[in-house]
Amino acid sequence: MVMTACGDVATVERESGAGSPEGYPLTLENCGHEITFEAPPERVTLLESAPVTILDGLGVFDHVRSRAGHFPLEYYDGELARKVQDVEAFSEDMDASGHLMISEEVVVAQSPDLVLGLPDGITREGLADAGGVVLTQELYCEESGGEAFFDDLYAEIDRYGRIFDRAQEAEALNTELSDRVAAVEEQTRDEDRSAAVLYPSVGGGPLYTYGTASMAHPQLAAAGLENVFADVDERVFEVQTEELIDRDPDVLIVLYQGEEQDAKDALSQRSGLEVVSAVAKGDVHYQLFNFTEPASPLVVDGLERIAEYFGTEG
Repeated sequence: MVMTACGDVATVERESGAGSPEGYPLTLENCGHEITFEAPPERVTLLESAPVTILDGLGVFDHVRSRAGHFPLEYYDGELARKVQDVEAFSEDMDASGHLMISEEVVVAQSPDLVLGLPDGITREGLADAGGVVLTQELYCEESGGEAFFDDLYAEIDRYGRIFDRAQEAEALNTELSDRVAAVEEQTRDEDRSAAVLYPSVGGGPLYTYGTASMAHPQLAAAGLENVFADVDERVFEVQTEELIDRDPDVLIVLYQGEEQDAKDALSQRSGLEVVSAVAKGDVHYQLFNFTEPASPLVVDGLERIAEYFGTEG
């Protein structure tokens, strides 16, 4: 698969040392940091929910030993939902923006050899001292830029495949996902509506939207919808009501974490949005955050949901 934008990952395989599995030690670059694996990880700690479906798709979710944060069961089928529930949850403290609030000491106490996610207050250096390697989404890198593509999803899965020595499983998962994306694209090629993806802060905080560096951008394109913020090469940024009115999208996808009703209330309470075409016509689709961001198989699930909701599929 082609790697794009910050998803261009320089990988260097070093000669295996005594007692190391074939292909290890393995060194990759992640967000400008070299990370080295002496063997496939066995004690994984999840500090975000998006990697769950990648790990499950590669057949290595049983390597997850602990998790922290919010893991909505709507993301997963029945069997995987049960697996997620069975994993020890050592913290579920979230702030008003849906970000995990946790101390480094609590994470270190889990004795992970791989930590997925890097919330505020956690450092690579602090976890490395305790033997934990941190892996974050390339789209979240500070130096990330440029237009996002579904190739960024495939590159993310390839990266996990290398780390866990599951390259064949990664290839098979990517083939399945790319076929599903192509099937939606085939049905939506004649669409010409405009759209915006929003994240309204609960409690009257800022309203955010997504530009070309977000997975929201290729998701909209695959659904046959034109991103009205396609001229902004950022991942996510604050948008004023007046600008959203000026750009006047035909449809809206509203992301949320927590309860859907909270997102509906947050949007309806914003004065002036009632004149936006999507709002006036009721063409607003609400979906959980990971169905659009970041790059995981859930984005393909989200694409299919968008296409079905707006009648752009079939």
